Amino acid sequence: MSFDRNVRTVPFQSNWSEIWHLWTVIVPRRSINGQLVFGKVWRRHDGRDWIYRKFTEFDSEEVA
Repeated sequence: MSFDRNVRTVPFQSNWSEIWHLWTVIVPRRSINGQLVFGKVWRRHDGRDWIYRKFTEFDSEEVA
């Protein structure tokens, strides 16, 4: 019996891994005025790594 090491199996993903989560990120450095750099991003796990997307807030009055 031979074992093929080139065969890749797809790991099982739970349903929560397909959902984007709003995440607050704090960057370990300071801005020009001495404050910590932080912000919000969308975050999702693809089974191997975390994927991040930029979160942009909008004013509901401007959309209407």
